[in-house]
Amino acid sequence: MPSMAGELWVTDLGTVEYREAQAIQERVRELRQAGAIADTLLLVEHPPVYTRGRRTGPGELPMGTDWYRAQGIDVVDADRGGKVTYHGPGQLVGYPIMRADDVVGFVRTMEAALVAALADEGIEARTRPGDGPQFTGVWAGERKIASIGIHVSRGVTTHGFAVNVQNDLQPFEWIVPCGLQDVRMTSVLRETARTGDVMPCFRRRAAYRFAQGHGLRQRLVSPARLLTPSPVPTG
Repeated sequence: MPSMAGELWVTDLGTVEYREAQAIQERVRELRQAGAIADTLLLVEHPPVYTRGRRTGPGELPMGTDWYRAQGIDVVDADRGGKVTYHGPGQLVGYPIMRADDVVGFVRTMEAALVAALADEGIEARTRPGDGPQFTGVWAGERKIASIGIHVSRGVTTHGFAVNVQNDLQPFEWIVPCGLQDVRMTSVLRETARTGDVMPCFRRRAAYRFAQGHGLRQRLVSPARLLTPSPVPTG
C-alpha cells in the first residue's frame, strides 16, 4: 500500500439514502480508527430528509413527522451535534472521517474551507463565531448557506457539512432550521443568479479547499477501494 501520510482520501458516493450513509460512515470510521485508511472525505447527495441532531428541541418540526413524510421527506435522528436541518438533491453533503484532537479547531477549519470554496464561486461568505455556537456554519450576508454538525468517537469524526448548491430551499421554510427562528437559507444558485448544473464544479472546489485547509494532498478513491482496503502490515 502506498504511504497514506499527508493524504485526504476523497470518495464521491453519489446519491445515497441517509440511513445507508450513516452505516457507511460507521464502517469508514472503524477503518480509520484501525489505521487501515487515511483521513477521508465522503461526498454525497441525499433524497429529501430532515435530520434531528442531539440538541434538537420540541417545536423545530412544527408540522409533525407524519405531515413531513406525506410531503415525501423522511425524518431521521442523527448522533451529530446541532439541531434539525434539511438535506435534499442538489445540496452537497460532506462527511469527513478524520482524526481530530481539537474539535473546535476542526469545525473552524471546515468553515474556513467552505468560505474559500464559495469565494471561488464569487460568493462573499463569512463565519460567525462571535455570535455563539448556534451560528456555527457559513453565511452569505444574513442568509445561511452551509450547516455544520459533527460527532467524535475515539478521536475520529463523523457527520460534517451541508452546502446549499442548487437544491430546493422550500423545505427549510417548514421547520426551524438549526434552531434559529426567522433564519433564511440561501444557495449558490440564488447568490450567483446562475442556472444549470453547477454541482460538479462546486464539488471539486469544496474537496480541494477542504484538503488544502487541513494541509493534506487530495487523493480520489473509489467507494470499492475505500471500503475494502489492503491489509495493514504487521510485524
